[in-house]
Amino acid sequence: MLANKRILLIIAGGIAAYKCLELIRRLKERGCSVRAIMTKSARQFVTPLSVGALSGDRVYTDLFDLTAEHDIGHIQLSRDADLLVVAPATADLIARMAAGLADDLATNVLLATDKPVLIAPAMNPVMWSHPATVRNVAWLRETGIAMVGPNVGAMAERGEFGAGRMAEPMEILAAIEAHFASAIAAPKPLTGKHIIITSGPTHEPIDPVRYIANRSSGRQGHAIAKALADLGARVTLVSGPVAIADPVGVDVLHVETAAEMLAACSAALPADVAVFAAAVADWRTEAASLKLKKTPGAGPPALALVQNPDILATVAHGTPRPRLVVGFAAETNDVLAHASEKRLRKGCDWIVANDVGAGTDIMGGTENEVHLVTEAGIETWPRLAKQDVADRLAARIAEALA
Repeated sequence: MLANKRILLIIAGGIAAYKCLELIRRLKERGCSVRAIMTKSARQFVTPLSVGALSGDRVYTDLFDLTAEHDIGHIQLSRDADLLVVAPATADLIARMAAGLADDLATNVLLATDKPVLIAPAMNPVMWSHPATVRNVAWLRETGIAMVGPNVGAMAERGEFGAGRMAEPMEILAAIEAHFASAIAAPKPLTGKHIIITSGPTHEPIDPVRYIANRSSGRQGHAIAKALADLGARVTLVSGPVAIADPVGVDVLHVETAAEMLAACSAALPADVAVFAAAVADWRTEAASLKLKKTPGAGPPALALVQNPDILATVAHGTPRPRLVVGFAAETNDVLAHASEKRLRKGCDWIVANDVGAGTDIMGGTENEVHLVTEAGIETWPRLAKQDVADRLAARIAEALA
């Protein structure tokens, strides 16, 4: 399984760094090539001499090592491996990864890589449960970074016990083997299929500083794009302005307005499936070239609204039409009635409907509760994390195309 695989091991500073010596030994036993990067703090716990002796290769430590840059360079180092493994992944390194920092060799390599990354978190239980760490870990998961552990157990500090203990070397090894096993498994169900998905809001300019929009975060659409790519599809994601990362393994087209989104979708055709998860602004106005100013004693400016193009209906009734067209309906009342009517009116095959009324925390949140409306009837799914909703919808799409 691991013979001739190239692993780049990034060792951060934590007491669990000593476990990496055992991990390197186990990888080498299985025929892996192992290169190691050690952060400055990692070298307080394990010596480069020990790591280099076990890996049989040079240990990289300094971003500004002129010899290393001449021989291989940190960009090539980031891309020569089949898999990057970060163990231990400390709270500090996780935070810097989530922020996109590149202030040392480890973070430069992680930011410059185009290869999969597996991290093994290790930190004090209070640090692991801190809201900042929870946020950072969620962000990294959204970008496609895999994780093993942490485990629950005793900490190095006397009397400390809880979640945060780094996974054992054999557990990390098993996660590495599982990664490569999935890569050589049977063809995925959506292999060879092209799927277009829209996500996020659109921004319809009023003047150079104001626009018409809504509260969509793009999390659900981006999660669906990732889930479809995970099943082997070639995914074109047409995204409005969002503050979340592009999914890994997906072709992303960034747009701002509804007209731009329609043009991007039309250019991406033909496709086997189109999923319209974006919350497109229904109306736009003629944008002023200068900022509209308040005039004392005068009322607000009159905004003449015109209807935006209907992207879902255009594609559903157009040529070439995707085999399966899926729309979304965000409603605040009579959800199922509005969704059923919308499916017929727009000419799409499925509608994914949800209640985004006050108190639901759906718009902009991390969870969703949806109803799948099809010609066969209505399925009501439980409230789930948005990625779980995405995985379930992707599986239904694969089933429909089978």
